[in-house]
Amino acid sequence: MSAAPNHPNAPLPGFDAPAVGFEQPFEMLEACHDRVRRSLALLGRLVEHIDARGHDEQSRGAARDVLRYFDLAAPHHHEDEERHVFPRLLATGDAGLAADVLRLRADHERMGALWGALRGALQRWAGPDAAGAIDAATRSAVVDFRAAYDGHIDLEEGRVFPAARALVDADALAAMGTEMAARRRA
Repeated sequence: MSAAPNHPNAPLPGFDAPAVGFEQPFEMLEACHDRVRRSLALLGRLVEHIDARGHDEQSRGAARDVLRYFDLAAPHHHEDEERHVFPRLLATGDAGLAADVLRLRADHERMGALWGALRGALQRWAGPDAAGAIDAATRSAVVDFRAAYDGHIDLEEGRVFPAARALVDADALAAMGTEMAARRRA
């Protein structure tokens, strides 16, 4: 799906951004959000591509890319938040932060359910025999999935991550990064 820079199918900016490492766990979490946004944008472009051109090698590759991200990286990201961010905020006793955490945990469950609804369609689209139009239920699941992440990321970056970051000293930050990296190697 490569195209001219201003074309709707052009790669999104940020692919050439320097990578952050696990020694900077909050920056890593935010970098994951950038990858979520790119993957969601790719999912949107994939739907547009199938609508306009049907299934082809480009659409199959895009479907595989979206599957890979949300099957592998997104679950790690959610677990990072559940293990390292949310407990710290709950321990503060702040009612507003606790409400944010409850909402984000509910978002994780909802996004997991929406992903379950989308995954089968993406697996079909990634296969060599992909054919046909996108049904209304799948189209609706795509819209809901993308919207769920938008609000979720906004809350995390605007309020939750800054509050959690303020609670973590250098030793805890190092331990957080080490655990995040080790879990991905396992």
